[in-house]
Amino acid sequence: MKRFPKEFADLLTPKGRRILDGKDTSVAGVLLDPVRRFVSLAGVVDAAKAAACRDLLDGALRETLVPMEDPIPHDSISGMTMNYMELLPKTVRVRTALLESRRTRSWKAAEQVGLVAMMHSETFAAFAAVVSGRTLRRGWGIQALCYGPGDYSGPHNDHHPEEEEARDGYVDMHLSLTMPGVDHQYLVYEKDGHLTEMTKVSTVGGITVYRLPFWHYTTPLLARRGAEASSRRWVLLGTFLDAAPNARRGTTVAPPGAPERRVVAPRA
Repeated sequence: MKRFPKEFADLLTPKGRRILDGKDTSVAGVLLDPVRRFVSLAGVVDAAKAAACRDLLDGALRETLVPMEDPIPHDSISGMTMNYMELLPKTVRVRTALLESRRTRSWKAAEQVGLVAMMHSETFAAFAAVVSGRTLRRGWGIQALCYGPGDYSGPHNDHHPEEEEARDGYVDMHLSLTMPGVDHQYLVYEKDGHLTEMTKVSTVGGITVYRLPFWHYTTPLLARRGAEASSRRWVLLGTFLDAAPNARRGTTVAPPGAPERRVVAPRA
């Protein structure tokens, strides 16, 4: 593979196509349930195409990545003044490709191999709209992350109370493209007030869709012994805001059969 397909739909299996067309009732609108904040989907992206995309991505973008690192604050313990009053901000160590600015090396490399066009394709957004069950706004954000050995994202909730358009919830969709040297990486997330749920995200072509905010974290990536050099997990990420009430036709991406003018269901 020398270029990503123009449409995300071209990567999908028949099962994935059924989801995209809104014909899989077990998946369509699953995140409308206020208790359901996360879904992991397997078998929806063709395995051979996913592996080809992974290899193309690794070759095109790996040298353009920039580190994103926020460690535990040095005074997180010494600064405490009361017992059992720990406060831990979001910690993370990962590398990222900057795809929001045309001036970056990452954007230029991604555009050259067709990644930007695919992540901005109608079917990329439509898949997120079907699973979320919501009408989503156009102009969604895109990003590529790369986890290496030991890279992780600590407990956080992705809540943005200062941003009017996101404070009541929004949708993230991740496509995982994992290199052969990875042993495992997991997503741990909250259910009934406890971080008890866990799913493997070190897949080749697995899709995860989130209705944020909710508490979760990504465990450190573990490499296979002796395979550290090829131990990377790539994540293609789209971030979608809910459409504004009474948004006009052509300004939103709606699930199949959904009205173009729709009031977004409030977050529980």
